[in-house]
Amino acid sequence: MKTLFQIRNLLLAVAVISGLASCDGAKKTNSETPEEPEGDVTIYITTSTRSQDFKKQACNFSEKQNMSPSTITLLPAVRYQSMDGFGAAITGSTCYNLLKMTAGNRGKFLRETFSVTEGMGYSYIRIAIGCSDFSLSEYTCCDTPGILNFALTTEETQYIIPVLKEILAINPSVKLMGSPWTCPRWMKVNSLADRQPFDSWTGGQLNPSYYADYASYFVKWIQAFAAEGIRIYSVTPQNEPLNRGNSASLFMGWQEQFDFVKNHLTPQFKSASINTKIYLFDHNYNYDNIGDQNDYPVKIYDAGIDSEPVAGAAYHNYGGDRAELMDVHNSHPDRELIFTETSIGTWNDGRNLETRLVEDMRDVALGTVNNWCRGVIVWNLMLDSDRGPNREGGCQTCYGAVDIDKAGYSSITRNSHYYIIGHLSSVVKPGAVRIGTSGFSETGFTFSAFENTDGTYAAVLLNSTAESKKITLDDGARHFSYDVPAKSVASCLWKK
Repeated sequence: MKTLFQIRNLLLAVAVISGLASCDGAKKTNSETPEEPEGDVTIYITTSTRSQDFKKQACNFSEKQNMSPSTITLLPAVRYQSMDGFGAAITGSTCYNLLKMTAGNRGKFLRETFSVTEGMGYSYIRIAIGCSDFSLSEYTCCDTPGILNFALTTEETQYIIPVLKEILAINPSVKLMGSPWTCPRWMKVNSLADRQPFDSWTGGQLNPSYYADYASYFVKWIQAFAAEGIRIYSVTPQNEPLNRGNSASLFMGWQEQFDFVKNHLTPQFKSASINTKIYLFDHNYNYDNIGDQNDYPVKIYDAGIDSEPVAGAAYHNYGGDRAELMDVHNSHPDRELIFTETSIGTWNDGRNLETRLVEDMRDVALGTVNNWCRGVIVWNLMLDSDRGPNREGGCQTCYGAVDIDKAGYSSITRNSHYYIIGHLSSVVKPGAVRIGTSGFSETGFTFSAFENTDGTYAAVLLNSTAESKKITLDDGARHFSYDVPAKSVASCLWKK
């Protein structure tokens, strides 16, 4: 019969093999609080097999001389972009599902997601200005002709705003971005050539005669949220401006957006003393293969537009390659970039973490950050087990960052998008600067390093290979080593 000492050693050996005890010099966990391991370095691990779902671990600095060939050395003097935050969209569908939960369960989930002390510290939210394809109905905030008829609707007052207030009570520093899927239908025309009324939620173009009214619409929307104690940090003039087919949509070519933003939206923001940032474009890397729309934001920059409030451009990844981000940055390094939407669904095996964790962490999270994006936002934070609520004409095949079971609205499945954002937001805080690295470089490993404003360092590492790998992180003064499990993400945070 094995002694307790033998059993303990056997369990430790199994833990090392499985990656559960893989840090050199790890301190013993406080027996009274086993969920809070102690150490010089805090590490979060998620494996594609779900053997570790954002497991919190701890590590000590090594007192030995660093001789590891797999060392990532931080270069704090090499500085790239500042970070604004990471998060997900709070749509009408998301709010509907959240409000179906008990107050206790909802509060627990929101704290796990947004709290900087108890959870992942999500720090950026995208919401629709009016309806989106995941709203509970089709609407804008001014469906009766005449801008004086602007008013928030029940979707904002009964769903969106109450949920945002709960989130902001947990994390008051969360940033909000607003994006319209369509202007009011009475502002639409079938084309700029004919300018015939176009009474449809889908497609059409903004009548130039209403540019001033539509700019006022943005101002009134921002002011209405401010009256509720909710500050809008940024907006985009149009979600997917080259997509005519979404259930709520509006085509807005780059020339139209240039005219609208330069001559109407910017002046009205300044007149109303609104300092909300404007990000142009908000669509795919490949500009939907529309030749005269290639380099959409670059064309607007080159045409001449103020950097305040037009901070930069936003991108989605439903077409093209993220290398476009670097091209746009190189053409105008003074302008910002942000990634604002991506989805998982039935088409890309969206609930299969073994497939999606690696791909989404590489392509969406680290891939955009390492190409100068200041923030990363995924689509719906929460959908239900039937991929809804959704509307005809919208996405019927999308999953949320998490999916909640409609049978009781309590059981939650956390998908890849939930984890990839959490691995960034948990250690990379708003205001952090991405910094340089040198040393280790090997196929199958993607990583990025940061210096937070509080003087801490952060590193996020993806091991997409089929084997664990001991990686050493060295900040120039101290170092530590960690066995990163196969097909996993590791986020590390430590003080200088």
